[in-house]
Amino acid sequence: MELHRETKIGHIWANPAGRKVLLNYLPHLEDSPYLSFIKMKTLPMLAVANDTWTWPEGLLETILSELEQIPAQPEEVFPVPSEDYEDEYILAGSAGVTAPGCAGRWSVFELELHGPQHGNPFVDVRLEAEFRQNERSLRVHGFYDGDGSYKLRFMPDTEGVWTYRTLSNAHSLDGIQGQLECTPPAADNHGPVRVQDTFHFAYEDGKPYYPIGTTCYAWNHQPEELERETLATLRTAPFNKLRMCVFPKFYQFNTGDPVYYPYEGSLETGWDVTRFNPVFFRHLEEQIGKLGVLGIEADLILFHPYDRWGFAEMSSGADERYLRYITARLSAFRNIWWSIANEYDLMWAKEPEDWERYAEIVTSSDPYQHLASIHNCFTFYDYSRPWITHCSVQRIDVYKTAENTDEWRTRWNKPVVIDECAYEGNIDLGWGNITGEEMTRRFWEGAVRGGYVGHGETYLDPDDILWWSKGGRLHGSSPERIGFLREIIEEVPGGGLNPLKSEWDVPCAGIADVYYLFYYGFNQPSYRSYNMKPGITYKADLIDTWDMTIQELEGRYEGSFRLELPGKPYMAVRLSALKE
Repeated sequence: MELHRETKIGHIWANPAGRKVLLNYLPHLEDSPYLSFIKMKTLPMLAVANDTWTWPEGLLETILSELEQIPAQPEEVFPVPSEDYEDEYILAGSAGVTAPGCAGRWSVFELELHGPQHGNPFVDVRLEAEFRQNERSLRVHGFYDGDGSYKLRFMPDTEGVWTYRTLSNAHSLDGIQGQLECTPPAADNHGPVRVQDTFHFAYEDGKPYYPIGTTCYAWNHQPEELERETLATLRTAPFNKLRMCVFPKFYQFNTGDPVYYPYEGSLETGWDVTRFNPVFFRHLEEQIGKLGVLGIEADLILFHPYDRWGFAEMSSGADERYLRYITARLSAFRNIWWSIANEYDLMWAKEPEDWERYAEIVTSSDPYQHLASIHNCFTFYDYSRPWITHCSVQRIDVYKTAENTDEWRTRWNKPVVIDECAYEGNIDLGWGNITGEEMTRRFWEGAVRGGYVGHGETYLDPDDILWWSKGGRLHGSSPERIGFLREIIEEVPGGGLNPLKSEWDVPCAGIADVYYLFYYGFNQPSYRSYNMKPGITYKADLIDTWDMTIQELEGRYEGSFRLELPGKPYMAVRLSALKE
């Protein structure tokens, strides 16, 4: 690509010679936490972007003149697996095999093959296996795990005997056959989460699942002690879903280097994107497994813009190889959700057609069809796309967020998960300094409008250990109240809250003539009149969503009636029909 006036800074940065020119004149870019945003601009746009810093006269033209002298970089060419990776005299299926004889339903069955390691097995070897039970078959992709170890992972979803046979361009790995017995699932294993009744979720065995999520982007890139502290916090927290990144993150309060990197090489010498670092991926899957033990779904973010190592700006060939590798490694984990990107519209190097192609790679490579979505910053993705199972939403209005939930349900006819409604905290930016009361209110607003809201926390810390990025400990007042809401939601009949016809000033959800949940938010009525269908008797509960109390009001109620309320905010009323 030739470098010129209209070239995005990201393309200049990706060119080593172009980056050298930029840093010669604009050295502050090297460590700027806003580099991801800057890369979306052109140099003329950057020159006028900050009123507090005026570029010296002639600087822009000087930089552009030097950039225009840089020759275009050649297109990256990736090797294609050859059909003769091993010599013909190598006996087919001669690789050593390690595999258990049985696996529980919805658990991970791992078939390990001990084979060749010459050349670059990450790109030179193609490995798959067909798992079959009666007339049904599933094709599973294998991966190279280093040191001559090849693995295929399978999540059996029906009990009984499964047989398998490998297929590979490496003779020693080809044609290996075996079988496994799928036994009943463990008591706490309900299978992967699926969409249920259009707007809600359930585990594959039918048990309702209500996503009560939090965000902890880079917790898995921290030192071991901090990761242990995060898991200890999650053990007693109310959350059953956690948003986390595959790649390390570089942003405010998170400017250090990760413990492991996904590729061989270094930032200084360059990354060999044809050679994955198995240690990095083993660590990732170990942490995902630990979340599974806690009953937490890992909402795994495959791409994000907050990067200084180049992982957000790889070529399409490198991106595709990465996606095939990570889906081969992780698809068999029952607690995986695929988030194709976090804030996709901030990733200057990707176009809409790239996201659609990447989604096709992920969904076609995942034989179990885990939940999949993509997350926005300023512009909503088209959530009506058939590969998207649910809407992963960041608010696009500074104030009004969960209040839009029922509108989004109608627009996209899919579950609405507001993964980013802002964060409880006290940092300088508005997305990270709402109160615990406001976070709790947004959770309730989303719930009674038929959706699910996600949590995050950004309280200042002397060591820059903010939960939203690094994990550690929770300091806010909302998690306990969110747990209280979770208990109420789990008691709702019918498998989830759905909006009902509401008054102009208060949302309501439930099942008509059976169950009603009214939420008054920041309003503080001292009484309320209700007009219900005659002939149905209700008991009424007054719910203090902040003090976390439920008071059953005296009496039974039918038709038109008035309830006395305490005249304080964050109250809800629950009406439950009594059986005759």
